[in-house]
Parts: sequence; C-alpha cells; structure tokens
Amino acid sequence: MTFDYRYIIFHKPYGVLSQFTQETPKHSTLKDYIDVPDVYPVGRLDWDSEGLLLLTNDGRLQHRLAHPRFGHKRTYWVQVERIPDADAINKLQTGVEIQDYRTRPAEVKLLPEEPPVCDRTPPIRFRKNIPTAWLEITLTEGKNRQVRRMTAAVGYPTLRLLRVSIANLQLDGLQPGQWRELTPSELKLLHNFSVT
Repeated sequence: MTFDYRYIIFHKPYGVLSQFTQETPKHSTLKDYIDVPDVYPVGRLDWDSEGLLLLTNDGRLQHRLAHPRFGHKRTYWVQVERIPDADAINKLQTGVEIQDYRTRPAEVKLLPEEPPVCDRTPPIRFRKNIPTAWLEITLTEGKNRQVRRMTAAVGYPTLRLLRVSIANLQLDGLQPGQWRELTPSELKLLHNFSVT
C-alpha cells in the first residue's frame, strides 16, 4: 500500500489559529479554510500573525523543518511603531535578551518602503503623531512570539507581522485565506533542503 503525502502552502489571515480544533468561538481555525484530511501545520503562526503556513502529512519532513537543530530560514515582514535606528537594527542582528534567552544572530534590514501587503482586517491601530516602519527579519529559530519580543526588547513594538517565506517557499501573491499544493520544483527543493 502506498501513502500519498500532501504538501500545502496557506496564507493564514489575521485572527486564525494555526490548528484545526476550535477551543473558543472567538477565533477561526484552519478548518474554516482547508478541507484536506490529516494534514498538520509545520510550526505555527500566532493568531495575530499572518502569512505563510506549510501543512503536510509527511511526518519526517515535518520533523526536519520544525526541529531547531536544522535551523531553516524563516523570513518575516514586520511593521513596527516608530523608525528603528542603527543601534536597534544592530541589536536585532546580533541577538537580544528575551525573557531568559538570548536570540541567535538574525538577518535584519529596514525596508525603504512598505512591502506589497494586503490590507488587514481589522487594520492596525493608527496614531497620527507616531510613524511606523517595516523591517525584514530572517530567523533560523522559532521561539514563542520571538519576533514580537525581539522588537519590543529594542524599543519598537510590533504592530503587524507577516511570514513571507519558509526555507525556499515564498508567499508569492497567495491572498489571505488561499492555499495551494506545492509545485514539483518547490517540493524537490524542500526535500533537498530537509536532508542537508
């Protein structure tokens, strides 16, 4: 008997839990968007975060991508309150203390303009006298609410957070709430990555 593996990329909207079971009627779940049996998210995105979520029933791949030892890259676009200065960027790049943990070095850059993101429902809070900026942050680890804790630790609270890539997978125009199967070339790259 052969087993058919499924590999799905999903653009998780704001306010959706990264699980199929509903613990509270307050939040939507993956079940409201994805009608594919027996697939599970690789890692997670908090309910108030958006963007790329990979789902599969391939346990071996799921383990390789979720295990911190393998350190695959995850890239986020992060809208923060105020404009981070060079010192804050440097601290994010070299590592900051969050709770009792020092983060690994990260790739961090201030984006010169707002990236191509969809409007969010509900929109972020807007304060006329406080500007916002967008950062691109690439991590090789995934502690609980890590990006939000990192930007807060250097004095620039996160207002909006979107994951735009996991390893070689890109969000690439997938609209919030949409999902698709991985292409053969994406799958080949992902498998090649997961065995290195």
